[in-house]
Amino acid sequence: MRKQDKFIIWPIYFDQNKTRSEGRKIPKNLASSSPRLEEIQKAAQKLGYAPEIIPELAYPATSWQKTGMVVLKKKGSKLQIMRKIAKELATLRAKTQ
Repeated sequence: MRKQDKFIIWPIYFDQNKTRSEGRKIPKNLASSSPRLEEIQKAAQKLGYAPEIIPELAYPATSWQKTGMVVLKKKGSKLQIMRKIAKELATLRAKTQ
């Protein structure tokens, strides 16, 4: 499911309970514990992106867990976007606690 003008972002990229080899892409100090698809969507919307949510899909390495994915239009590098979303996730979680 490769899209030339879009990024695919999985919740596992932000999960501090996972290792890099298990799929985490963000440093542990920016990662969140078990991020939900809705939280990532909300963080992306707050940053001005228009996230498209596909909830019934599973990360390829964990095909038994249907975590869903977020699709974003390319605006900069994927790592920069993921870091911004990770920081916004931390902010959203701090506000809810």
